[in-house]
Amino acid sequence: MKRRIPQSGDHWFQCAVRYLARFDRTAAQVERFLTRKGASSAQAKQILGRLSTLRYLDDRAYAARWIEATLARRPMAVERLKSELLARGLSESVAGEMIRKSMEEVDEEALARRAVFLQSRQGSRLLPQRVAGLLRRRGFAEDMIERIIRDCTQT
Repeated sequence: MKRRIPQSGDHWFQCAVRYLARFDRTAAQVERFLTRKGASSAQAKQILGRLSTLRYLDDRAYAARWIEATLARRPMAVERLKSELLARGLSESVAGEMIRKSMEEVDEEALARRAVFLQSRQGSRLLPQRVAGLLRRRGFAEDMIERIIRDCTQT
């Protein structure tokens, strides 16, 4: 059986920096990564503090960038955005705050219509059932889905 050699704080810091270099991450994702690799909870928290101080880690900035990129390529409703951010380890307060800021000037119905448009560009005209399924998966309300389907079938 191989004995594990305790690692220094610098080792865990370098490990976390390499992890962050690949993709943008949340503090929770970095903490999970470090503990999976063998860092103690105290070491992970210390590294997170250091990364935050150096501004390598900022959950609010991460959320703002993630929301902008997601809405551009895969438009979705507010509730779906929130559940996705929570799954990435953001707190409910940070997720809610950043969604409110990002969605101040965004019309949710326009997002739904954009989702349908982007999907229809990939193939031929979408059937109403497919439009409804797409919009449900993206978290849009039923009344909005019905309105969009009604508008699509009238044109």
